[in-house]
Amino acid sequence: MRNSKKNYTYPRAVLRQVENPAQYLGNEWNSIDKSEQMDHWSKKQPMIRFGFCFPDVYEIGMSNMALRILYDVINQREDTWCERFFSPQGDLRAWMQKESFPLISIESKTPLSEYDFVGFTLQYELSFPTILDMLHLGNVKLHSLARDETDPIVIGGGPIVYNPEPLADFFDLFIIGDGEEIIHEVIDLYQTWNREQESRESFLLRCAKIDGIYVPRFYEAEYYSDGKFKNIKKLEPEVPAKINKRIVRDLNKANIPLNPIVPNTSIVHDRAYIELFRGCPRGCRFCQAGMVYRPTREREVDLLVEQAQQIIAATGYDQLGLLSLSTGDYSELEKLSEKLLEFCNEKRVNLSLPSLRLDSFSFELMEKVSKTRKTGLTFAPEAGSQRLRDIINKDISEEDLLDAARIAFSGGWHTIKLYFMLGLPFETDEDVLAIADLVKKVLDIHREENLNKKLRKPQIHVSTSFFIPKAWTPFQWQSQISITKMQEKQSLLANNLRYRGVKYFWHEFENSTIQGVISRGDRKIGKVIEDVWRSGGWLESWDENFSYERWKNAMDENNLSIDFYTSRKRELDEDFPWDHIQAGVTKEFLIHEYEKAEKGLITTECREDCHYCGSMIYQTGVCLSHVASQAK
Repeated sequence: MRNSKKNYTYPRAVLRQVENPAQYLGNEWNSIDKSEQMDHWSKKQPMIRFGFCFPDVYEIGMSNMALRILYDVINQREDTWCERFFSPQGDLRAWMQKESFPLISIESKTPLSEYDFVGFTLQYELSFPTILDMLHLGNVKLHSLARDETDPIVIGGGPIVYNPEPLADFFDLFIIGDGEEIIHEVIDLYQTWNREQESRESFLLRCAKIDGIYVPRFYEAEYYSDGKFKNIKKLEPEVPAKINKRIVRDLNKANIPLNPIVPNTSIVHDRAYIELFRGCPRGCRFCQAGMVYRPTREREVDLLVEQAQQIIAATGYDQLGLLSLSTGDYSELEKLSEKLLEFCNEKRVNLSLPSLRLDSFSFELMEKVSKTRKTGLTFAPEAGSQRLRDIINKDISEEDLLDAARIAFSGGWHTIKLYFMLGLPFETDEDVLAIADLVKKVLDIHREENLNKKLRKPQIHVSTSFFIPKAWTPFQWQSQISITKMQEKQSLLANNLRYRGVKYFWHEFENSTIQGVISRGDRKIGKVIEDVWRSGGWLESWDENFSYERWKNAMDENNLSIDFYTSRKRELDEDFPWDHIQAGVTKEFLIHEYEKAEKGLITTECREDCHYCGSMIYQTGVCLSHVASQAK
């Protein structure tokens, strides 16, 4: 426990020279300052210091809901002060490196190394070199085994932890699942451990016995002679062989920040949010979030409306967003929207609906929400052909899309955004061309509607990303296409999308390939990540910073093959580096879904039928509804 007085400030002369200095200053509305309480606590026992790190810049990190929730949850404790850290942008980072100036918190300007806990939220693979960069800037030792009792405990959480192995060498522990409850158990244990003055090893061993905590140092990865992963071996008899995901069972009782921080500068999503539900009932076979966040758990309408009113009153925001994996699947969306609109219209707050499923598109709902101005509508068919949509379990039809387009155009919308994936399992050139055909049919719908009444010229924005196999999905066994194939597919589509009124946006091939390496990587990839960082890698998720050559060189230096991790198809009986992390869905269910994909068979959504994915063990949400219906 550290009640350090070692605070720093950025020189004014430096802040005048850097881009957007407001991101480093702090003192935002609703930010939490416990400096006075810390002085009081130090007289009886030190206050626990928790540094919450987002491995990207302020404007991106401050839009993250996990940061908002955990900042609020931890700061509700009287004995703990949670403060924020973000990666500096290039200009300030260069000055910090030159002057040996440490990474400091937004709130108290305390160096990262002075904290009891350093927690990272892990949202995307290409942020991993930035994690090492922030640790280094903060004077925190990179490797877990090198740290002693004077160093912070480094924690990781978020969606990427369902395969934590590429980061195993750098983190002391990972939280698997929802962190709101587990973090209290870890902090309580730290208080006890600190009073007893035991070793760091003893604290981590105690943590390893908490359900939902993975401590990598107590496990060793073993490999076959051909480089394939063999198994994870326990190094301590007391630790569990499998680490189970923890979830918040009742979202109506779960924390939601009612006084979120209002930044002094613009951020990516600068608005108030309410979280409708967690999980997704649909089961798209490429989607990791839809698998690992099961079961679907909703908040009640009246509670959400009350939370929205409190958040708007506490922040002054004039825009309210609805947060979930698939907002159109909220069971009482129409009722909720009507109640929110009544409040929003009274307070002159814009209600923002994210992309809706095509089969749940409601013109009446969108008309109510967009009374003042009609912004673009976003739909995600994912694949152009019905055959491929069935394979990936995207249970929508071409008719759904065209009906939605007809309703939108006739209702006054003229901008439609369509999201697709290229390189999906079992994809053919005909499937790629079907995307262009589908876009043309949307334009034809506009032409038909334009005969009845004069419409604005259409703007169809087509965006494609490349399929990346993820851990704990039915496609975790599938190969990823090569960069050459990515280029061919993208060119094929681009050459057939030359319609007036259509703009085509795409993701870069090489970024997707490296994400594929990391997403199914093992502990050997940790050294690659470190080498990439040491050779200048940082904010690698930014196109202007990403270097494929840097990653390829690091792979070569470690005698590792990119193709081994990406284009190699796995056998169904192959063991994976993440098998010891239990995501709540069974491997048997995923294999069954993979086999159904091969046959082009659809799996109905969870609310219609229980498909015995394994999430029933949590006895909550949609799973509990099935138990109740069976009892009747």
